[in-house]
Amino acid sequence: MLFSVLIFIFFSFNLNTELLEAKGPSLSYGFYKDSCPQVENIIRAALSSIHLMDPTSAPSLLRLLFHDCQVQGCDASILLDSTNGGTPEIISSKNFGVRKLEHINYIKSMVEAACPLKVSCADILVLAAREAVALSLGPRIPVPLGRRDSAVAPSSKAADTLLPPVSINVDGMLQLFAGKGMTVEEAVAIMGAHSLGVTHCVNILDRLARVDKNMSPGFEVSLRLSCPFGSLTPNTSFVLNDPTTLMFDNHYYWSTLRGRGVLKIDADLATDPRTLPFVQRFAANEGEFFRAFSSAFVKLSSYGVLTGKQGMIRRSCNRIR
Repeated sequence: MLFSVLIFIFFSFNLNTELLEAKGPSLSYGFYKDSCPQVENIIRAALSSIHLMDPTSAPSLLRLLFHDCQVQGCDASILLDSTNGGTPEIISSKNFGVRKLEHINYIKSMVEAACPLKVSCADILVLAAREAVALSLGPRIPVPLGRRDSAVAPSSKAADTLLPPVSINVDGMLQLFAGKGMTVEEAVAIMGAHSLGVTHCVNILDRLARVDKNMSPGFEVSLRLSCPFGSLTPNTSFVLNDPTTLMFDNHYYWSTLRGRGVLKIDADLATDPRTLPFVQRFAANEGEFFRAFSSAFVKLSSYGVLTGKQGMIRRSCNRIR
């Protein structure tokens, strides 16, 4: 009996060791200190130039990261072109409006020139989103690095299934982010990414089709004027997410408390007893919002990552090679 137990322990130990070796080390804050110590400076300089020419790139990069992490983890799979004749992840209808992929490819080329095959597209995407927040006057968030890129391109059908619908409610939102290790406070904070950018009219027409008691009457009139029913351009027409749409700040929470949340989930945050206290706290204290958002950002960007010998380091972000 004792011999059998020892044999079981021996094989269990060997199996766990092999799994750990395959996965390799976890993310760390000094991952590139020897292999590419200048990587963060390269990305910061590149994003500064991009942001100066196109301030709308910030919300695009932040959304690009979220959509990438949601499908099969933060592995830069959203950047891949089609493979084997399949439809790429980015083609999903739920990725409508996701753009600026070319910025990541451009930054990757700069990083490759300095550190060939050392830095993953997945890490570049996380650092680009981090810099986008900082350049929009939000916090500069320390993020652990060491992600590797997916060597498999998921289909658009996977994105259709795994990306949340625009009609998501508070229950769905909390469940979604709890699956990434977030508290309720962090889930409300990560929604503050809606402080940046715009919402296309096609995403709010259903909301405008019914009476919404959580919407300010004046704001409803404004939305209906911007997004009239029968418009021939609901995919290109849009409304600002909040009055300071190019600044990462706590105005999103102010607007939500005043019945000016653009999406249904924005409005619902201010009425659900689980989320309302955090909306009120973040509206009153921008520092508290930045603190909670930073924590949530690290958890989001660490979700489902590949490390060690998993995946690969792509030479070009849009191709598996």
